[in-house]
Formats: sequence, C-alpha cells, structure tokens
Amino acid sequence: MELIDTLHIDLDRLNSDLEKYARFGKDPKGGITRPSFSQPDLGVRKLFIKELRHLGLETTIDGAGNIWGRLKGNGKKSGSIVIGSHLDTVPNGGKYDGALGTLMAKEVIQTLIENGITPEHDIDIVSFTAEESNDFNISTFGCRSFAGRLSTDFLKDVSDSKGLRLVDALNRVGGGIENYSSMKQLRKDKKAFIELHIEQGKRLEDKNISVAIIDNMVGIYRNKVTITGEANHSGTTMMNNRIDALTAASEMILSVERFAKDDPTDLVGTVGKLDVSPNAANIIPGKIEFILEIRGETEERINHTLEEIQKCWQEIARKRKVIIDQEVIQNQKPVKMDSDVVRILQKTAEDSSEPYLILASMARHDAGYMAEVCKSAMIFVKSIDGKSHCPQEYSTPEDIEKAGNLLLQGTLNVDREID
Repeated sequence: MELIDTLHIDLDRLNSDLEKYARFGKDPKGGITRPSFSQPDLGVRKLFIKELRHLGLETTIDGAGNIWGRLKGNGKKSGSIVIGSHLDTVPNGGKYDGALGTLMAKEVIQTLIENGITPEHDIDIVSFTAEESNDFNISTFGCRSFAGRLSTDFLKDVSDSKGLRLVDALNRVGGGIENYSSMKQLRKDKKAFIELHIEQGKRLEDKNISVAIIDNMVGIYRNKVTITGEANHSGTTMMNNRIDALTAASEMILSVERFAKDDPTDLVGTVGKLDVSPNAANIIPGKIEFILEIRGETEERINHTLEEIQKCWQEIARKRKVIIDQEVIQNQKPVKMDSDVVRILQKTAEDSSEPYLILASMARHDAGYMAEVCKSAMIFVKSIDGKSHCPQEYSTPEDIEKAGNLLLQGTLNVDREID
C-alpha cells in the first residue's frame, strides 16, 4: 500500500481553524453553544462555505442543509470519496466534537491541493446538519435525511419550542424540503465515507494509544419502565405494610448495573432519567417511571443482558408486590462498518508504524447512517480523561496530528483501492 512520506497535515493551520471556529457560539460558561439553525450556526456555516470556495471547491447545499465541497479527481474513477463530520454542538459543549472531523477533512483537501495531488475519484467534504440533539428533537438529522430515512411529510409538521417550523429553518440555511428528492441521485455518487471523531471515552487513553479504527457501531435499546406501587402516609404506614415503588425501582436499577458489568464485552447499561410520584417527603412513592438504555456491539449480547434483567425484575416485582409495565421506545440495531475500508485504514496505520486499536463506537455518529449509502468507517482520536460534550473536552495536538495523517493517507489509499 502506497504512502507518501512527505505528505502531512499542517497542524498549526488546523489548530488555528479550531480556535477560529470555536469563537462561534462561545458560551459564558466556558464552552460552545452552537445548535443547528441558531445564529452562531448560521455564522459558522457562512465561514465554512467561504473557505471551501476559497480553496476552489465546487460547493453545494442539499435539501437537508448539509454543506458539500468537491475536489475534482482526474476522472479515472466515477463517484466520490467523502470525508467530514458536523459543526453543530450540544449546549456548552467542547470545540472538538464534530468540528475536529469537519475541519480535518478541510485540512486534508487543502494538503492535497498544495501538494498538487489529484485523486482518481472526486473527494467530497461534508458538514452534516444537526448531528447533535436539538430543539427540533431530531438528532443526526442531516445524515438521516441524506440516507433517505426522513420523509418530507413528517418534516412538514416539525417545529421547535418557539414555534419555528423546520421547513423554514431549512430555507434559512439554503436547504429546503422541495430539494429532498434530489438527494436520492446524490446518494448514488458516493463510494465511501470516512469520519474522524474524538473517542468520547477512555479506552484509547487507558491503552496510551492515539488512534482507533472503528469497525462497528453499537446497537441502542431503550425501554420506558413504569413501576406501580401504593402511595401512602410515610409516618403511619409500617415498613411491613408498604408497597414502595421507589425501593423496587432502586433494586431494579442496581440490577442493570450488575448485569452490564458482568457482560464480557464493552456493553453498557444506564438508567439516566427517573420520575417519582407523588414526589413528596411524607408520602411513600406510589409510581416510578424511568428509561432503561442498553448499548452493545451485538444483538446477541444486548438480548442476553435484557433477558437476565427481565428475569431479575420479575422476581423483584413478585417480592415487593409492585406492577411493572414496559414500552420499547428505541431499538437500533448495531451497524457494521465496511470491512474493505477498515482493512485499508488498518494497513495504512501499519505501514506508517502507527499503533492503533480496533474498537466499536459506543455512540451513534453520521457514519452509522452513511453506512446505508456507501462503504463507511471511522477514525477515533484519543480523548483526555474521556471528556466529551463539555468545555473540558480535549485531545492533544500530537494525537490529533497522528489521526489527521492517518485520515490523509487512508483517504488516498481508499481512493486507489476502491473502484
């Protein structure tokens, strides 16, 4: 596999870009607040488009407001190789999540231009709209739209908390649902997608390795659980006469932690939302609602853990005389990344003597939906202390440079090998 030893990203230029883009949506709390369709987002979009055009790229905005820039290839191969991520943030988030992958893609293209390298495919850079959770309650909006997952009939009825219609927000950024049908043709052009992203965890840091190549994206199962007991006076109801929904829920939640820890893979289980009723100091809780979430690399491990949890919960309900009702609210299957692109990235890292891990992504990213469009994979960069979605989010320049050079050389190798 060919490597161009003299070809490296310009780390100083990339860091300058990261600082420049971080000024849009600077939060008084120390982070960055730049949700899609906000004023800071409009400003960063304008800057990004201006810089793509300055590089001489063909720049377009699709129906979902996704921004595309194209470096033309030499015409030997049809279609395009896509690199990029997103530029929006969570409230008071960090400057690396999303933006690093998008600006690194721009840096890769700029490096190719400066070195006079013309790829065999066209190389596209993309910034997807609304990857993060937002006021319209549609996360990974841009890539799901591009993959054909969201219908225009559904989108016409969506508004944010202030009454702004999504269709009007799309028009504001140069998109529009009248252009959704054209994305079907655009999808046919894409041959491969590589997304660089911070890990948002500590697995790389624990191994003291800078980069990972992602071969799988976890499945996500969520269940709304309602436990019904009996509300009663906290002083006059003796302990043996209580049907306490909260103590039952406490046992149930602890069982989630126990069974997730027992799993031999990187499966995780969480109860992150809990509603107590009547929620008063002098009333025994009569009703509890919570959300169970399980994330795992395979359906088999998710289902096994769920079975163990359910058996345990049935025993808790019998012992404590509560009633448990459940409603599945999400059941996303795991997504395999493309084996060809993963193999090429592995070989690229090995040829450049760069240590790496093969990991599953424990969070959903744009690459998970782009896998429905074309061959897709990801590169992770080490996150210091596993911090993410907060002002303390940080990856070192040294780690970023290694990941960037892997993306640079890997993109060229994918371009050569994928037909």
